Amino acid sequence: MKLLVTGATGGTGQVIVRLAIAQGHAVTALVRSVAKAAALLPGATLVEGDARDEAAILRGLDGCDAVISALGTPISPFREVTLLSEATAALVAAMTLRRVTRLVCITGVGAGNSRGHGGFFYDRIFQPLLLRKVYQDKDRQEEVVRASDLAWVIVRPTILNDKPATGRIRATVDLTNVHGGSIPRADVAGFVLDQLTNDQWVRKTPLITAS
Repeated sequence: MKLLVTGATGGTGQVIVRLAIAQGHAVTALVRSVAKAAALLPGATLVEGDARDEAAILRGLDGCDAVISALGTPISPFREVTLLSEATAALVAAMTLRRVTRLVCITGVGAGNSRGHGGFFYDRIFQPLLLRKVYQDKDRQEEVVRASDLAWVIVRPTILNDKPATGRIRATVDLTNVHGGSIPRADVAGFVLDQLTNDQWVRKTPLITAS
């Protein structure tokens, strides 16, 4: 399968690209600077451009079967954040034009109806004080995806870590007993890649954490 990955130079994006290539996928990554990204993403085809630029996305989509959005943004306690929703709107428009239908989009625990399920410290201190603006934009990002006609999956990982993959993942849309947790980026990458061909979570928002 040929994939376009946005947010490929981020911590999770790099792991996704490496694993996708190891699984035999052909990967195109939309990056801000080919010169800076080349060493981070060996084996990927790099397309330079802004993630909010529909024309750049269209170049990256050439011949692709599916898209993974691993876009992230720095902590921004005070400044408004719009990158995620703007880039996702451009991505959805470009995918619609190119008739690429499968989108796997990573947001995070605290987005949408998962707000309040990140654990005491995360819910009461970290998210409201440091991530409020980011998660307001993640909410808008999810709304853009939900409103599309794509075969989308929105993946909401709990707190990310860089431990080795365990293969033990709990995925659920029933958040009744979810109160925090963490998950290796490598397990997130594996789950995300599985969604390219698995229809179990299409048009759903699974929260994933280590089981």
